[in-house]
Amino acid sequence: MKGRTKKRIQGFFYGAAILIICIICVFPFLWMLSISLKTPSQAYDPSIWVFRPVGENFESVFANRNLLKYLLNSLIIAVITTAISLVLGCLAAYGFARFQFDKRESLAFWVLSLRMLPPMATVLPFFVMASLLRILDTRVVLIIVYMLFNIPFTIWMMRGFFEDIPVEIEEAAKVDGCSLVKALYKVVLPMALPGMTATAIFCIINSWNEFVFALFLTSSKANTLPTTVQMFLSVSGVAWGEMSAVGAVSTFPMILFAILVQKYMIRGLTFGAVKG
Repeated sequence: MKGRTKKRIQGFFYGAAILIICIICVFPFLWMLSISLKTPSQAYDPSIWVFRPVGENFESVFANRNLLKYLLNSLIIAVITTAISLVLGCLAAYGFARFQFDKRESLAFWVLSLRMLPPMATVLPFFVMASLLRILDTRVVLIIVYMLFNIPFTIWMMRGFFEDIPVEIEEAAKVDGCSLVKALYKVVLPMALPGMTATAIFCIINSWNEFVFALFLTSSKANTLPTTVQMFLSVSGVAWGEMSAVGAVSTFPMILFAILVQKYMIRGLTFGAVKG
């Protein structure tokens, strides 16, 4: 009885601790959402907890701030970047996983080190090159820049997934008449699909939330959602209601996306963890 009581008490405190942590994590989002539903005068008064929700901030950002264009830019850039990064990254990761060549590990570390570069250290060279190529303030420049960071991440993620797939399966496919390329897309890639799904989720979230490159490499035509925060800062003050509405609009797609694909993410992250 004493052991059961002790376990129940421990379970209660563990549950309470987890609940407190969840509340702390969710509270900033709920606070932002509440401000987005207040009138402009109420947004400046944090003591107002009970109020009648209004949608004028959301109407304003879509009607007056052209938010739909920024939403579309973010969606197009994130999807195209993720698709190209996944194709090129998977091919490179398969090469690192299956082929032996000189200084393979050194090259793999160099590729991974590209992902470690801080954005502020590379944004100026990218700006100069994009200016010379006349692709500033276009979706193309953001797609290229995001690919340079998402491809190393994809290689790093997918190499481990490919290494967990037994080579004997590919050899059996080749015995049955499959070429290397055919065995790759008919046998290996379907088996690595959970890992590809998890990698794609991280890539699309990284592209959607990126701020520094989008801020410095675009000005009016190819702005993404994160860069719109600067529109609500002025000498007269901060438009907290509209800024919070944009934050909510930016967050909702990723929350919905995470809810829809969470089982695939868990399956991908645990892929190969248990070998039979």
